[in-house]
Amino acid sequence: MFKKTKAFSSFSVNDLQIAKKFYQETLGLEVKENSNMGVLSLIIPGGGTVVIYAKPNHEPATFTVLNFPVPNVEETVDTLTAAGVKFQQYGGDIKTDAKGISRNNGGPVIAWFTDPAGNIMSVLEAE
Repeated sequence: MFKKTKAFSSFSVNDLQIAKKFYQETLGLEVKENSNMGVLSLIIPGGGTVVIYAKPNHEPATFTVLNFPVPNVEETVDTLTAAGVKFQQYGGDIKTDAKGISRNNGGPVIAWFTDPAGNIMSVLEAE
């Protein structure tokens, strides 16, 4: 049934214009605005689209909604930190270092940050 579908993901934010600025200027993604529908489309390099919509009573998810595979997490974290992105600090099984990077914890090298609406994103090292 879904062999030829072009599925996409979506999540909400509390302010589309702030989200547009963050995704376009801070993360450097192509963002298309559909003002008729009141949504943004993130154009993901390599294919795919993520739809972002405004929700008046938006509550950020408590899980990662978008992952960005990158060749080098540490370099990406440094670049995003310089652009004003703050990385999350975690303990326990996914303990992060001072930069917010989780290493050698049974998974990929990964670091989490939030968008201005509090949605959790990650950069993870592509193998």
